[in-house]
Amino acid sequence: MSKLTGWWRNRSSAAKIELYTRWSFHLFVLLESLSVLFGLAPEGLGSVSAALLLPLCAQIALCGVLSSRALDWVLGHRERPVRLAAAVAVLTASLAVAVLVLRSAGALSHAGVAPALVVNTVAFASGSLTLALTRVRHMLCVAPAAGTSAAGVALAVGHPAAEAAGYGVGVFLTCGLLVLACGFSSWLLKTVYELDRARELQAQLAVAEERLRFGRDLHDVMGRNLAVIALKSELAVQLARRERPEAVDQMIEVQRIARESQREVRDVVRGYREADLTVELEGARGVLSAAGMDCRVEVQAGRELRPEVQSALGWVVREATTNVLRHGDARSCVIRLTAPDAGALTLVVENDGAPEVLAGPPGSGLAGLRERLAALDGTLEAGPVDGGRFRLLARIPDGRARGLEARA
Repeated sequence: MSKLTGWWRNRSSAAKIELYTRWSFHLFVLLESLSVLFGLAPEGLGSVSAALLLPLCAQIALCGVLSSRALDWVLGHRERPVRLAAAVAVLTASLAVAVLVLRSAGALSHAGVAPALVVNTVAFASGSLTLALTRVRHMLCVAPAAGTSAAGVALAVGHPAAEAAGYGVGVFLTCGLLVLACGFSSWLLKTVYELDRARELQAQLAVAEERLRFGRDLHDVMGRNLAVIALKSELAVQLARRERPEAVDQMIEVQRIARESQREVRDVVRGYREADLTVELEGARGVLSAAGMDCRVEVQAGRELRPEVQSALGWVVREATTNVLRHGDARSCVIRLTAPDAGALTLVVENDGAPEVLAGPPGSGLAGLRERLAALDGTLEAGPVDGGRFRLLARIPDGRARGLEARA
């Protein structure tokens, strides 16, 4: 069953909406084809029906191609299909005029054939043309223009005023419905992809901001010390050339500053690599909620945790949050920390919207977490579970997880 549904489940939300929208317009092609066949059925297989069938089929095919290419243009994959849209408009108008003329001349004897053909061809063409328009006010003018044109042509070729008004109202209503549906679909698809790109950009900006912070801290620590080392080394060289004993003192000072710099760099890197569990839990809640997910953080702790345990679990929360944002299509996430007075410490991060089969090889993030937990005799399990969910479970034995004494 997973192989049959994997092609859908493994897609992102934006890709699912795009696929649904495209197949909806393919269904429009089928609906227009059926409407044309049923519209011509009362006329039988006469010469007039045969003459209209070929251009009607061409118009249906062009509408389908225009819808597909217009969606590509909406998503920025190709240029705007102006010529194709003009061809669809001209062919549709020619067919509508021809049907009205044939009906006025008596070539179409059945009363329901002409209205069905005119309304259906103009309405479906209007929906396809709406996808190629850029402004909402232009889209809103399509249905009134089509209805007015249909009524005017019907009057011009000799139809009674009441019948011409019927053509106008029918075309206006059906075109209005399809224009609204197609215009909304285009806007929704564009908006979903913009939100998807914004979420990716937000993740990239967060990484870039962290890199800048680390670079700034490292520059603050090393910049002054390196400048002092350079000056004192230059002074020591000058003193050594003059055979002054103070050169030795300067080099001893350079050695001291170098060791101090090395210690400060270790402190910076240690602070960068350590993660506070409380801060990471609140950060995960804020980031996932900002991404539109329902994030619940449940902490059941009967004791405080040692700093190294908090750091390891903080990294688990940080890596799991990153994976939830980047992979799958999560709508809800639960982070549960259980630290009873006796028993193993467990941290569970579970989210929905996970693909049953992970795409590509596993990354290095989980391997790094296993190494951190292994230093505390802990374990890490990660993988899909029932219901399309992904669970990450970290365990640390009670002996390693036992925390500091409770504060007074």
